[in-house]
Amino acid sequence: MSSDIKKIQDDFERCSQKINEHVFGQTHAIEAAFVALLTGGHVLLEGVPGLAKTLTILSLARTLSCSFGRVQFTPDLMPLDIVGSSILNQNKFEFHPGPIFTELLLADEINRAPAKTQSALLEAMQESTVTADGKTHPLPEVFTVFATQNPIEQEGTYPLPESELDRFMMMVQMDYPNEDDELKVLREHHQRSSSFDLAQIEPVLSAEQVLTYRGLVQSLKVGDEVLDYINRLVRATREHVAVSVGASPRAGLSLVKASKASAALKGRDFVTPDDVKRWAYPVLRHRLVLRPGAELNGTTADDVIRSLLGSLKVPT
Repeated sequence: MSSDIKKIQDDFERCSQKINEHVFGQTHAIEAAFVALLTGGHVLLEGVPGLAKTLTILSLARTLSCSFGRVQFTPDLMPLDIVGSSILNQNKFEFHPGPIFTELLLADEINRAPAKTQSALLEAMQESTVTADGKTHPLPEVFTVFATQNPIEQEGTYPLPESELDRFMMMVQMDYPNEDDELKVLREHHQRSSSFDLAQIEPVLSAEQVLTYRGLVQSLKVGDEVLDYINRLVRATREHVAVSVGASPRAGLSLVKASKASAALKGRDFVTPDDVKRWAYPVLRHRLVLRPGAELNGTTADDVIRSLLGSLKVPT
């Protein structure tokens, strides 16, 4: 087991190194993407325009020998534009699959489209299938959604419904790079006459390897005391004074998976409470609905999670 886990760690570091040649200051988002890949989860990346959200996922796709599709969400995008439609051909309807039929899907600026179009992803994200014209079509085993969104307060965006938010394993908030990383961006790109060629990135992993690694991550050890810690944390979100709707049981399952993948990326075959603490924020923040009074006072979901992590007894 240890040599297999070491292989996961080594391949992750190789992929990260290639991505970091083009993307600076977003190491947490890159790690989150690999956590999702290793667990079959989906990731929502949130941040203002210009933070390399799309570039991060495009660079990730190049490190994997997987099929890749991209959908630019716009206000006039229709569900059929995503899942596909049946077309009459010689007196017979034939289903023409949409861009969702891929292994890695980039849903760019997902909150630019209305709820009806956003919901076209619900079945795909939960069941890895698409139903069209009464027939169910399976999606690839490695199917993973990486969605980007601009903050809700920006003009021309639509909040994602809670049912869809819960389908995302985690929401990663991408912030401005630090001063050194931003200076590196300027140094690396000021002389380029055009954008760099991502095709120069050589693949490191195949879809088959990703599936193998998922099996290894699934088999990692999680002690009863860690499971109890996760359970207490999730249940405590429902009792917090600032929260009107707490995290669901699916959140607890996602936190277990993320913690196991995090351990594997660190070369360990067991989960520690530190893994849980590290991924509690991206796994829980988008699942908490705060009371209006708490929001008016400036309380955020991260504030709630921070207070709970500080108050709960940590297993030793």
